[in-house]
Amino acid sequence: MDRKIFQFEKIARKVGRLSVGSVEFVTEELHPFDERNVHPQIGNVSKKLFDDGHFAQATFEAFKHVDNLVAKVSNENKSGYKLMMDVFNENTPKIQLTNLSNTSEKDEQKGYSFLFAGSMMAIRNPRGHDVGNSDSIEQCLDHLCLASLLLRRLDERQNP
Repeated sequence: MDRKIFQFEKIARKVGRLSVGSVEFVTEELHPFDERNVHPQIGNVSKKLFDDGHFAQATFEAFKHVDNLVAKVSNENKSGYKLMMDVFNENTPKIQLTNLSNTSEKDEQKGYSFLFAGSMMAIRNPRGHDVGNSDSIEQCLDHLCLASLLLRRLDERQNP
């Protein structure tokens, strides 16, 4: 059923023109990624899969990209939960998201370590290890928005 709804959505986005009497309206054709401001890097790895209806795979690829990018930026040869908890550690971070000059900034650093690590465990891992995962369009878009948030926060980091 989800796939049929998605196909209808694709058709509806392509219509773009509506005439009422002598007035013609032109609507902008927005992709759900544009409507939700999905990070461009997520679009690069997930958009085709999403458009083809492979929602769980689109989610998996997005979080795999987050994981790979964090490993690259931190120059660590780890992955997943362990990588995230190590590199975003508020006491000795390899990736510093805040200045760590007060309790609030240290709490933010620690909180993001949990967000990054938790997304690997709760979102990426089940799609990478289990067979037959399926996500709805909305679940996928919500996951991709979380991956986008994480990438944007990584983009805004203090160091390195």
